[in-house]
Amino acid sequence: MKIHFWKYQATGNDFILLDNRERGIRLTTEQIIRLCDRKFGIGADGLMLIEPHAEFDFTLQYYNSDGSQSLCGNGSRAAVNFAASLGMVRGSTSFEAYDGRHDANRLDGGIVRLQMNEVREVKSVADGLFVHTGSPHVVRFVDDVQNYPVIDEGRKIRYSEPYKPGGTNVNFVQLLPDNTIYVRTYERGVENETLSCGTGVTAAAIAASTKGYRSPVNIKTPGGTLSVEFTADDSGHFNNIFLIGPAILVFEGTLEL
Repeated sequence: MKIHFWKYQATGNDFILLDNRERGIRLTTEQIIRLCDRKFGIGADGLMLIEPHAEFDFTLQYYNSDGSQSLCGNGSRAAVNFAASLGMVRGSTSFEAYDGRHDANRLDGGIVRLQMNEVREVKSVADGLFVHTGSPHVVRFVDDVQNYPVIDEGRKIRYSEPYKPGGTNVNFVQLLPDNTIYVRTYERGVENETLSCGTGVTAAAIAASTKGYRSPVNIKTPGGTLSVEFTADDSGHFNNIFLIGPAILVFEGTLEL
């Protein structure tokens, strides 16, 4: 079976995009793993299929590189620009993802402003703060994030007892001047550090609000820069959350699967 694919990156988080509007593509977990493999496949942190939806512009089916499903913020931004290239989206869009409906706007320069679902709680845990932004995230504040053992420490927390059976993503965050934070993320499903994680930087920005940081929070990652906007009410609920950053086509091609 030949599959035509598009490869996108969103601040270094990279994805395989497939046009499944005809619903003719059905992939097994093993096939997804192979496609995402960086030595034997195309190579990516995740794979997405764009499919039709009865009410919204499209449905986004997202798979991590191990075949598991979740919400992916950076992937969702890439999917918006990909859907636009297919003629499904213009300036704004509504689509269904893993955790329900999302709205987004396409801005100049490949920038996508993606609305995330509300966050109802920032919870103190032994490992730092726990924030669920469509995917579960632990946020730990550190002094020198660029020299921090992200993979070793992230793996310990990801597999630890409090987060079983599904596990958690882990973000290590350094507070910087000018309402800016630097974030490195260990992602479950990828089982490694990624250059950026959309739901992770969203969780980190919300966690940083407990340290006095205000919306919009500027975010540096190894893969580039993003920003997160939000509002918070007196009960600690966060609404009007937007993840903002670029999503760029890298190349396209055809693979025999």
